[in-house]
Order: sequence, then structure tokens, then C-alpha cells
Amino acid sequence: MMLPCAGACSVGQLSHQAAVELTAAGFGRMYSLAAIAAGLPSAAADAGKVRMIVAIDGCDTGCSRRILEQRGIGCNHQLIITDLGIDREDGLQIDGEQLQLVKDAIQACCAEVQPIVRLGGCMCGI
Repeated sequence: MMLPCAGACSVGQLSHQAAVELTAAGFGRMYSLAAIAAGLPSAAADAGKVRMIVAIDGCDTGCSRRILEQRGIGCNHQLIITDLGIDREDGLQIDGEQLQLVKDAIQACCAEVQPIVRLGGCMCGI
């Protein structure tokens, strides 16, 4: 489960777009941080069903991580995009090279999770 901050700045938009593209590619699933912040019971229930939660924060303010903490939901990893050497800018433009760097970092966060092998041999982990 990927929870991007989707903040109103360049790194917030990078967090959102990276989660969108990884979900579309079949890597994990982006989830609504707003639903968790709003306290929707189904959001907490869904979070309890996944093996890994990655909070993707644009900057060290850590909005995604803080929302999860406030709702009593732990996360396995927090990725802070500015820690990757990407500067926070007021604009909403996304640089393709920076986007790829963020996607690679998200995938690296999840690399330590080993797939579950079911009797049928499925490696999907579900």
C-alpha cells in the first residue's frame, strides 16, 4: 500500500505521480490518504490487510506518516523525497528523471518483503 502525501508543491506531486505510475504498472497499490485522514472505518480495515505500507512524503514535514500515526496505523517505511536530493519547489511541474528516481526508491523500500508461496505456487503474496 502506497500512501503519497500529494502535497501542493513539486515533491508532493512527485509522490502522487510515482504512486499512480507504479500502481498502473502492477507494483503495489496506491491508496487514499484522505480516506485515512477522514477516519473512514474501511480505510483502517484495508490498511490492516496489507503486508507493507509505505508513506511517501515529499518533505520532512511528513504529512503521510503523521496522518498514519494519528490514526494508529503503522507503516513499514517512510520515503522522504527531499532526502533523495530533490529540492522542494513551489511549482507543480514534474521532472521525468526525478520521477524515475522516486519510483526506484519506492521499489527499493519494498524489496525486503519476500513473497508468500501458496500451495498453487503463486508468488503474488495475496
